[in-house]
Amino acid sequence: IMRGCFGGCSFCSITEHEGRIIQSRSEDSIIREIEDIRDRTPGFTGVVSDLGGPTANMYRLACKSKEIEQSCRRLSCVYPGICKNLNTDHSPLIKLYRRARALPGIKKVLIASGLRYDLAVKDTAYVKELVTHHVGGYLKIAPEHTEQGPLSKMMKPGMGAYDDFKRLFDKYSREAGKEQYLIPYFIAAHPGTTDADMLNLALWLKQNGFRADQVQAFLPGPMALATAMYHSGRNPLKSIRRSSGEAVASAKGLRQRRLHKAFLRYHDPANWPLLRETLKNMGRADLIGNGKRHLIPTYQPAGTGSGGGEGKRYGRKHKGQVLLTQHTGLPPDATGRRLKRGKAALNKQRNP
Repeated sequence: IMRGCFGGCSFCSITEHEGRIIQSRSEDSIIREIEDIRDRTPGFTGVVSDLGGPTANMYRLACKSKEIEQSCRRLSCVYPGICKNLNTDHSPLIKLYRRARALPGIKKVLIASGLRYDLAVKDTAYVKELVTHHVGGYLKIAPEHTEQGPLSKMMKPGMGAYDDFKRLFDKYSREAGKEQYLIPYFIAAHPGTTDADMLNLALWLKQNGFRADQVQAFLPGPMALATAMYHSGRNPLKSIRRSSGEAVASAKGLRQRRLHKAFLRYHDPANWPLLRETLKNMGRADLIGNGKRHLIPTYQPAGTGSGGGEGKRYGRKHKGQVLLTQHTGLPPDATGRRLKRGKAALNKQRNP
């Protein structure tokens, strides 16, 4: 329903690809497409799986002043706080939701795109509309981390905004008589993330009863500020001189990257040996035990615990192989030599 994003998350390049100014489709155009899907899709069940875009709730949101917008050089309209010049009125989006779900043959319109919950809490009417009518039991949001160190490098809001949204989400779910849940997404090994940061995140996950099934680790990609942090070891969000600048450490080694992912999946027995070793080295052996306050147990289930090795690969035999640096397009013979091109040369090699 729209293109662009003014969030400016440092690990994401949507802003660079689609622009910071939101380009919204007309309401009539969106409704016509929903009707077209309804009428042309064989076996359509009446459920629209996602009515969104790069973000779920930036439809028709923009700067209040065109003059300010033209000269603004902020990387994000919502970080470190929501700009006072940003219009956060979600009324056009609420109107679109109501019109879409009122269409004949449409049973449910779900919102599955990434929701900017720090924007949503500025308009409680939108949160109520969303939670009451457009959540299919689970709503995915992306706090990405709990610690201020990595959050400041990601340009993401703190957990205070998450807590505010969760209170509204739970409140309106109860009022609607529905049992619904938030599914938070987190990222491991982002530039600026320390082992202690990941430990604190793991403790938060355990305290709140989350057991992540699938987790993601940061990979440097084109056109992202976090990629510049990863490769340069400096923070481009602040002043950089030739010989100075805020240093940013990144988890680049295979062992440390696996450790950061292991903290997100603290409940997986395959990660327990690596976590035990790390907690002892960090002086946090008090978190190893079989009680509720402990992060991981002292015991190890049989057949588990091989997931934390560094550089270990399975299903591959590491034997000495002939490394051929010249590619002729022909298979090597038994000695590792490549057949020479040309009919005469081929006959000579095949019939010595």
